[in-house]
Amino acid sequence: MSKTVISSDKAPAAIGTYSQAIKAGNTVYMSGQIPLDPVSMELVEGFEAQTVQVFENLKAVAEAAGGSFKDIVKLNIFLTDLSHFAKVNEIMGRYFEQPYPARAAIGVAALPRGSLVEMDAILVLE
Repeated sequence: MSKTVISSDKAPAAIGTYSQAIKAGNTVYMSGQIPLDPVSMELVEGFEAQTVQVFENLKAVAEAAGGSFKDIVKLNIFLTDLSHFAKVNEIMGRYFEQPYPARAAIGVAALPRGSLVEMDAILVLE
């Protein structure tokens, strides 16, 4: 099986030993995105702004892979405070239409760079 590295300059550059995404066959495995501004590489402030930035970063990588949010079949959301879950749902509604992807929301003790939210996704392209 061949693997193709997917990257976008409209999303933050990888800050470790990983790729923004890997395409294997017609499936794209997107690495976790935290709310870094892709230009400044600084964390945006506030939970809502962080969540929007994460979705924008995921969107940029999905588009670089030739897909969109309609192609996401699985979304994982990591939150340092699960009381933000309702806000995530509201913001997610701005980006997704039915049928929604399968999803997990996981409470974690901490995320890279002090982020409040991180998400990764799997896309299947037609």
